[in-house]
Amino acid sequence: MRRHTVFGVAACMVLAAGCIAKQSSLLLERHARGPMDEATEVAQGVRLDLNPKTQTQTQGDIDVTVTYASLDYLTDLFRNRKIFGVFAGPNPYFAENLVFYIKVANRSHERIRITPTDFALVDDRNNQYAPINEDYVTALAEARAPFATMTRGLLEGASPGYFGISVPVGRVVATKPIDRFTRIKKSSLQTGYLYPNVVHDGLVAFWNPTKQAALIRLLVTNIKTQFNGNDWPQKSFEFPFEFHVSQ
Repeated sequence: MRRHTVFGVAACMVLAAGCIAKQSSLLLERHARGPMDEATEVAQGVRLDLNPKTQTQTQGDIDVTVTYASLDYLTDLFRNRKIFGVFAGPNPYFAENLVFYIKVANRSHERIRITPTDFALVDDRNNQYAPINEDYVTALAEARAPFATMTRGLLEGASPGYFGISVPVGRVVATKPIDRFTRIKKSSLQTGYLYPNVVHDGLVAFWNPTKQAALIRLLVTNIKTQFNGNDWPQKSFEFPFEFHVSQ
């Protein structure tokens, strides 16, 4: 009886591991707003090259610098212990992600507000992409976790119990890969006010554009300023950056 119980519980754990391995609903979304017949070409794991590498624009005493964060760029950045301390390590992004390093310098005498979730990427194939946050990237990481490794972890965590085998609940529930999650959180461009003379920088990520795209525009948009007494902005800026794409 005990033996059958062990095999039964093990089978349940394997089944549970299979359920955990199913794709997150975040990965089932359409990755771009655009034609449906382009959808299968978006977010592919291709290595892109963008030119120019770095661009700077100034409007209303606000400087915005955008740099294409290539694979080599990201590899060097995330290994930097001065920035990430004990969390320094491998690049947390995937080949399906297109990442930019963005620096905003407020040289004006007014506070400004930036909202990176409002930024957009538009390609020459009529597709528009929204920024993706750490939840999308960690969902992709979890979907790619080896099934055998996950199942083995569950089985190794099992121990004898009153009814045959007990499994720690924490081992059954999938958890975020914390180091990857932390590196993305610590490096992302943040939403909020920038007061005069403040310089803020960070990364903003998107899904890769369709493989047929030869030209993309990154819109650093909706940067608000000149707030009135009711905290309503009287002016906003949009900084368009154009990149040529090659694979």
